Amino acid sequence: MLSNYETVFILTPVLSDTQMKEAVQKFKKLILDNSGEIVHEEDWGLRKLAYPIQKKSTGFYFLFEFKCEGTFIQKLEIEFKRDERIIRFLTMKMDKYAIEYSEKKRNKAKEEQTKLEDK
Repeated sequence: MLSNYETVFILTPVLSDTQMKEAVQKFKKLILDNSGEIVHEEDWGLRKLAYPIQKKSTGFYFLFEFKCEGTFIQKLEIEFKRDERIIRFLTMKMDKYAIEYSEKKRNKAKEEQTKLEDK
């Protein structure tokens, strides 16, 4: 049975735009190749870190919301650890309330986007 997961990862700020997109595509492809399904993805951009990590004070944040088998999460996290472009990551299994909240948030963002486009 597929479960819903959300993972946020931070890429090192020294990457070029192309290298950053390549890293994101690598993990997206990994999820899809292992019978996963991407529900939603967000690029939060370059943000200041709460504390320095590997002598860096900023990083590129990304969020993936996806469905997959529970056994795949360990494989995904091993790949995060092996990739030197990733400085931090966190994967969380979403319960029904988190899924509902996430859907509401996405719908609200879509409504606001449509309002802006109509003006």
